[in-house]
Amino acid sequence: MNHFILIASLLLHFLLNNFVVEARQIAKSTTTRTRWVVLADVCHKYQILKNGGLKDENIIVFMYDDIAFNVQNPRPGIIINKPYGPDVYNGVPKDYTGENCTANNFLAVILGNRTALTGGSGKVVNSGPNDYIFIYYADHGSAGMVAMPTGDDLYAKDLIEVLKKKHEAKSYKSMVFYLEACESGSMFDGLLTEDMNIYAVTASTPAESSYAMYCPGHYPSPEDDFETCLGDLFSISWIEDSEKHDLQKETLQQQHGVVRRRTLVDYLDFSSHVMQYGNKELSKEPIFTYIGTNPDNDNFTMKAEEFSSNPSAEIAHWSRLTRGAVSQRDAQLHYLWHRFNRSADGSSEKIDAQKQLQNEILSRQQVDQNIHQIIAQVFGEENVSKMIESIRPAGQPLVDDWDCLKMLVRIYGEICGSLSIYGKKYTRAMANMCNAGINKKQMTLASNQACLK
Repeated sequence: MNHFILIASLLLHFLLNNFVVEARQIAKSTTTRTRWVVLADVCHKYQILKNGGLKDENIIVFMYDDIAFNVQNPRPGIIINKPYGPDVYNGVPKDYTGENCTANNFLAVILGNRTALTGGSGKVVNSGPNDYIFIYYADHGSAGMVAMPTGDDLYAKDLIEVLKKKHEAKSYKSMVFYLEACESGSMFDGLLTEDMNIYAVTASTPAESSYAMYCPGHYPSPEDDFETCLGDLFSISWIEDSEKHDLQKETLQQQHGVVRRRTLVDYLDFSSHVMQYGNKELSKEPIFTYIGTNPDNDNFTMKAEEFSSNPSAEIAHWSRLTRGAVSQRDAQLHYLWHRFNRSADGSSEKIDAQKQLQNEILSRQQVDQNIHQIIAQVFGEENVSKMIESIRPAGQPLVDDWDCLKMLVRIYGEICGSLSIYGKKYTRAMANMCNAGINKKQMTLASNQACLK
């Protein structure tokens, strides 16, 4: 049996926007092609896929599941993911939730390896050599890694190894991988080879932040009773593009042009470069090949200027729409500031919000100081900036020894405390330290001197 597979992982607090997929055969043959779907924290995507005709048996859902009934959710039992949007939570199945929403389980599901699973429903992707795979993964990220709601981060090395195994097992015909995270290009740059027949698109280069969208106080803003951002710029760009076009006619390359233009507005303070990796020849294929299409869009006529290389009118349009984007790494800070700002003077809520905001700022300052001191202890004060800011040329992996990078992150966590979302901005510095020859003893001693005072 041939399978169509869509694999998606989303950060808990940044859910997908509208996206309709028609579940129908895309080619007539002697075998039936089925779409398999793996979703993580993407309630709206599930609802749309179901409306498109996919069966629950072919949909695998990862969801930490702490939003709908969170005490800070102004609409208990309901999740929305765009301003004034509908509930997307009702009826969503949950194959891997809470402590089972891990990188290990995610990779095991991709490989179809039930024996490697720890908890959950046990559903995995069973694909064959004629199958098409679409992966969408979104979470907080940093150089060389992306996060999962529970447990260890997913390192680029481990992801690439799993994709190689999938390729070696002849378990797919071709694959498309969309990745939303800060510094997401580092997950593929210098690692994903063309012969694996995978086309990857990332929200940013190996050294850029990506951006949250639909944030309070910005345009376009959620309703007044919401205090968090509802989406991310890269995701809403490709999904909102997909929901209005006939995807039998629009190619992956055309969509890349639309999304890149929307996320890259050079004259604003926030922008990221949407990147392409792997086998770029696959970008010539229609998006429909991988994710189907909404039959309501079958007669949609695309305008040439939508995909032109320098559409000034379109850039002006997107600059208005994206005026409220926030760096993903600063989303928590934005939330705390908004909560403090809107609380009544003298109220207990105001006092609590101020305390949390101050703690967040102090925590960031402490991490900055820790990393500065660790680098200075090992490499000298004069090399601190170089270690933090150095970026390898395009086409080179972030680090030569991935085990070294894991070791430094682990040692820092054991002595100084686990790296926060903000603190993970320094994984590039740790990679540079590895490339410069730091060893375990040096990192341990420097961490002790910096963090245990």
